[in-house]
Amino acid sequence: MSSGRKIRGKTGHAVSTFTLLMLVITCAGVAHASATLLLEEPYGKLGFFTATGHAAVYLSDICAETPLKLRPCEPGELGTVISRYDGVNGYDWLAIPLIPYLYAVDDAEDIPLYADPRLVNFLRDQYRRKYLEEIAPDAPNRTTPGGNWYELIGTSYDRTVYGFQVATTPAQDAAFIEKYNSSVNRSHFRTVSRNCADFVKDVINFYYPKALHRSVVADVGITTPKQMAKILIKYSARHPEVQLSRYIIPQVPGLEARSEPVHGVVESFLKSKKYIVPSAVVSPIFAGCVVAVYIGTGGGRIDPSRHALVYSADRDLEKPLGAEDRRSYQLELNHLLGTTETREWNILHSDHLHRLLRNAIPDFDADGRPVLRIRQGAELVSVGIAESNLFSDPAASSLAQQLIEARLRAELKRGVPKASESDVTHDWDLLHELLNSAERQVAQTHHPIPVSQTHFEPSATRNRP
Repeated sequence: MSSGRKIRGKTGHAVSTFTLLMLVITCAGVAHASATLLLEEPYGKLGFFTATGHAAVYLSDICAETPLKLRPCEPGELGTVISRYDGVNGYDWLAIPLIPYLYAVDDAEDIPLYADPRLVNFLRDQYRRKYLEEIAPDAPNRTTPGGNWYELIGTSYDRTVYGFQVATTPAQDAAFIEKYNSSVNRSHFRTVSRNCADFVKDVINFYYPKALHRSVVADVGITTPKQMAKILIKYSARHPEVQLSRYIIPQVPGLEARSEPVHGVVESFLKSKKYIVPSAVVSPIFAGCVVAVYIGTGGGRIDPSRHALVYSADRDLEKPLGAEDRRSYQLELNHLLGTTETREWNILHSDHLHRLLRNAIPDFDADGRPVLRIRQGAELVSVGIAESNLFSDPAASSLAQQLIEARLRAELKRGVPKASESDVTHDWDLLHELLNSAERQVAQTHHPIPVSQTHFEPSATRNRP
């Protein structure tokens, strides 16, 4: 199973040598273990209850020896995500290392910078074949099986995830491992009383007894992910020893549909026109009661992105890009690409990029890193889509450039935070490198090749906006 770097926040404050020394002495031997409630946005249009999303727990110092057996992490390992799913080979819970859980790859350097559904399905199935055959064996003829196993890996392609992190101790982690390894792991999933949020409630309550509970009124007795996050925030206000911190794991840019805001049960009913409008017509009193419950219980008044830092697999937690900086980057990107604000130019939805990705064949290169094999005329070009192989083939630089353009535009969209300034600056530099590579390719071949749908002037490139 994969390993990596633990999630950490940055203080950004300088301290004197003496103060630093005292801190080291005071904190020596103190573990920085944590348990994080993961509140995951809903995606798709499968029904009423999908609006409540999903919940899981990330344990920073507990690792997965197998998806069914826990162990303490070795130095440098990331920890594991543990959750309850319905219909995954009859198991009540399964544990997956953090990077595969989020991105369906072993190593952070192989995370795709831009993804489409075909690539996501490929990465999930390859990881399943490598690690999860016992959990989700092949269908006849060694084809990909059906079922909910796909929710175990690559969740960040489908949705945005919010983390609510609390402190734990090595003793608590050891007791947790002992309990869950020795308990019977068989599913008795029930939507009302034994769903994913109930599992999260039990895990957090193991570390902080009676911290979480279901709301009989607000969610009509059903435990929901959003309610658990809301209660944990309130609990942390009364118990500062939990050291609550918040972060957001953005959905990977790409052609997958964007996830939707997460709701509770009553909130879902109230905000869905196909439910509340007929109810108001048939029974105005019932509809009024729904509104009263929503208002009286605080309704949806929790913004999971509030005060949240932005997670990235290759850096510490950082503040999200500010609105003013975001607009500055957008203007500079438009200038760089020779476009204007008024022009309806959005490469994320361009027919050209859609066509390229729709016909691309996902694969691995010789080093096991993800690539897209895209036909250009009579040739099949391999485009590296992770930072580890983005520049591996100079002939594919124009195609790689289009993916980074699309990634930047996705990161600079308004709404839920999608990137920190470090993320945008980093991708900005990648775009410049690809532009330069494309220009060199033109100079070497002495004939023009398409670098994008627009013309790029070398003088327009800049190091920073």
